[in-house]
Amino acid sequence: MRERVPEDYALRRIVEADDPDVARVIRTVMPEFGADGPGFAIHDPEVDAMTRAYDRPGAAYFVVTHHGRIIGAGGVAPLDGGAIDTCELRKMYFLPEARSLGLGRLMLQRCLERAQAFGYHYCYLETLVRMSAARRLYEKFGFQRLDGPHGDTGHGSCDSFYRLDLTLLPVAPGAGS
Repeated sequence: MRERVPEDYALRRIVEADDPDVARVIRTVMPEFGADGPGFAIHDPEVDAMTRAYDRPGAAYFVVTHHGRIIGAGGVAPLDGGAIDTCELRKMYFLPEARSLGLGRLMLQRCLERAQAFGYHYCYLETLVRMSAARRLYEKFGFQRLDGPHGDTGHGSCDSFYRLDLTLLPVAPGAGS
C-alpha cells in the first residue's frame, strides 16, 4: 500500500513553471553539503531546465510542495553511458524544512515505482559520504554500496555509489501500465 503525502504537502510531476524553483532548491542544498565545486550536479546544464531534461522516454521528475511552494525534488532517467536496463536516481534534494518528515521516503518510493513502470531492472545513484541521512534512506530501501562509479554521469566528485535490484522489489501498483 502506498503511503500518503502529509496534509498540506503534494508530490507531483514537474511542470515547466517549476524549473526556476527546482533550480533554487538544488543550488541551495548542494553547497550545504560542500557539493558546489567541479564534478557535481549543481553545474549540470539541465538544472535550469529540468522539465525539458526529463521530457524523454524512461525519465520522470517530481516535486514536493508545501502550500504550493517547492521544497524538494527528485527523479529517474536512463543512466548515461550505462546498461539499458539501468536508470539513475537523479537530483533528489530537499530543503532543510522538508527533512525528517518522511518526504524523502515518499519521493524515493515514487521514483522507484516509475523506474519499475519504465521496465528498468536496476537503479543506480551517486551521493556523498557526508550526506548520511540520504545514505541511510537508500540503504533502508535495499540499495547496495558499490566500489566505484558506473556509467558516465560527469559527477566525478561524488564519493559514494549504490545500486538497487528493482526485480527484487514488489511490483509497484500500476507499474505495468
